[in-house]
Amino acid sequence: MSPMMMALLGLLAYKAVKSKGGEPAAPSPVPSGGSVTAGQQGGEIGDILGGLLGGKPGGASAPTVGANPNSSLKDVLPGGLGELLGGAAAGTALSGGLGALIKEFQQRGLGQAAQSWVGTGPNQKIASNDLARALGTDTIDALSKHTGVGREDLLSGLSQHLPNLVDQLSPNGRLPTEEEASRMV
Repeated sequence: MSPMMMALLGLLAYKAVKSKGGEPAAPSPVPSGGSVTAGQQGGEIGDILGGLLGGKPGGASAPTVGANPNSSLKDVLPGGLGELLGGAAAGTALSGGLGALIKEFQQRGLGQAAQSWVGTGPNQKIASNDLARALGTDTIDALSKHTGVGREDLLSGLSQHLPNLVDQLSPNGRLPTEEEASRMV
């Protein structure tokens, strides 16, 4: 899997974990790659993403998307993120992450662009600097560290691919329910 795909899915998974009560709680459903704690040292975004992405900055080698036409996200994403999105929490992680991401964009004045990605019309572009403002320095830096993609390349890639990912995950012009999202993975 490409580091950019890891960044996109890591972003959604992090937003889902964070949106459950505002801060990630301990214990969490995030397994084997690390631990998620709140209010304790080690519970910052880097630690959370380290657990979700298998704990290996720079990304571990993973199967290529499309290598097996019958594979799901769980098959494609080894380690913590694959287990998070591939198990019973798949629908919650996907729909919760999307919902939290759209809400964050709305709160930061970028709701119109985010809504265009969910809606059925054309997707509005988002500039890298607007994306950085919406996601915050900590999130961008942690995603960069754990995927091995430089900050500027990460922002460029996210600004190019995030609108299409959100669009594909909301094919009916609305955010998917947990049940609908669980069928996608």
